[in-house]
Amino acid sequence: MTNLSQSSANFPWSIAELPALRQALLKLFCEVAYREGDFLLSSGQKSTYYINSKQVTLHPQGGLAVGRILLPTIASETVAVAGLTLGADPIVTAVSVVAAYEGRSLAALIVRKEPKGHGTQAYIEGPTLPEGSPVVVLEDVVTTGQSAMKAVDRLREAGYQVEEVITLVDRQQGGAEFYEKAGLKFQAVFTIQDLQKCWQELHA
Repeated sequence: MTNLSQSSANFPWSIAELPALRQALLKLFCEVAYREGDFLLSSGQKSTYYINSKQVTLHPQGGLAVGRILLPTIASETVAVAGLTLGADPIVTAVSVVAAYEGRSLAALIVRKEPKGHGTQAYIEGPTLPEGSPVVVLEDVVTTGQSAMKAVDRLREAGYQVEEVITLVDRQQGGAEFYEKAGLKFQAVFTIQDLQKCWQELHA
């Protein structure tokens, strides 16, 4: 097994019960993704901490855990999971693959920030689904909520039904309120308080 973190070596990522898996994923976030310092976020806001979620979602065991934890939160009538490139790319892929192992069929859709510069010039990559198909948008970290909303808008423009956003981490800086005003359901696996508490315990 690739020894990419202290947590990954001996934990049974593929068979652990979900509560234990959630705790292992939280610890992995704190070991490899969470940092404190002075940072400028994609939203333009300054922050005293930064979460590089791709250190988790592209981690071999982290990606598996993300797929296993998010899959049960997605309603059975959903036919696809989607997200804005680049942060959501490994997340939608992980959920789609884990779903297949669980006997569910969930297509993975990737929403470009700009239209493809050649060929079909499409905003959305992935299988073409029937109009009105229920799609859930996945995100790695939500701050203001604007990034995932771009994906919601593009998917709706393509004729899909999008009613929910699910994120791995909610920074609790207005995203939840933004989605509520937009009439979207919103779920988060972790809050920033979860990560900061875990990080402090690891560095005590």
